[in-house]
Amino acid sequence: MHSAKHLSIFNHKGGVGKTTITVNVSMSLAKRRRRVLLVDSDPQCNLTAYLLKDDTVDRLLDKSDSPNGETLWSAVRPVVNGIGPPKLVQPQKIRQDVYLIPGDIRMTEFEEFLFDSWTDCFKRRIGAIQATSCISQVVEAAAEELGADYVFYDTGPNIGALNRVLLLDSDHFIIPVACDLFSARALRTLGQTLRTWIIDWETITTIAPAGALLLPGKPHFLGYIPQRFKTYGREMGAIPRQFLRNIQRRMYSDIMRELREVDESLSGDNVANCLLEQVMEYGRIVTVAQKKGKPISEIRSVNEDHRLDASTTFSTMADNIARLAGGTLGTGKVARPSKSLRSKKVSGRGRGRSRGR
Repeated sequence: MHSAKHLSIFNHKGGVGKTTITVNVSMSLAKRRRRVLLVDSDPQCNLTAYLLKDDTVDRLLDKSDSPNGETLWSAVRPVVNGIGPPKLVQPQKIRQDVYLIPGDIRMTEFEEFLFDSWTDCFKRRIGAIQATSCISQVVEAAAEELGADYVFYDTGPNIGALNRVLLLDSDHFIIPVACDLFSARALRTLGQTLRTWIIDWETITTIAPAGALLLPGKPHFLGYIPQRFKTYGREMGAIPRQFLRNIQRRMYSDIMRELREVDESLSGDNVANCLLEQVMEYGRIVTVAQKKGKPISEIRSVNEDHRLDASTTFSTMADNIARLAGGTLGTGKVARPSKSLRSKKVSGRGRGRSRGR
């Protein structure tokens, strides 16, 4: 079991606002005195660049291959090089109750390593199985030390080996989507991929040798977030609203039903209960927030209407995520979207379980 809830913001399609959602919802949770650990698992390092100053990012990347490295690559490097278990790295404090394990472009090397390790897992090679769980070990150790309530993985836009282990380590996952045709079509690939990952890991779990530290392998679908759509008269436009209806149908058929066929507990059966919030197109204020390393709700010099809307939207989103993920902010049904957007060296302390026979 985890000391904190592990969540992935995941969609293999790019341009759906994963990093923006991750930052803003984590800041909203922190305002509620919930401690959040962010993990920049995307080799593009967008989350790290958002939250840290350029000179800090340069310093972290320059020394990430050294024994004193502080990035996610620094943590997994001993495993890749075959010199030992993963290394515990100290998360960067961003602000009160928000911490970050920085990303690293060299995580592309770890992804290649994971690709080969996955095949070896089916050969019952314990080193390969341990490699798949090393990020989980690093993150859980850091979360436990911080006393974190939530861990958020900011994932890359792909269905590669790295995202596979992140999803299999997650208690829940959230799908951000754009209200367009391509996002709707991409859901089929996403659902089929998740199904395959879960089934394959079940097979690995059954054949794993005694003592192997295993990922839980049961990512539950928490919900979806339509975002970056145009509004007219403070209502979602007709075209994105049409695409959203299609996305809702596909969300059920391509994601929820696929998961329920594997294990009914992995998803609910009512897509209406899975809408976490809707995020309109906020325009320039998003770019300013990224440059300043702040949530949108703290940017007061651009568009006050957008700032206030973002504050309400991400506040509601944080409440819904906390409720559905088993947090302690409240109980009950998902709150409705905001009115303006309604549509007419780490040891055995890792979170994975050790298989015994």
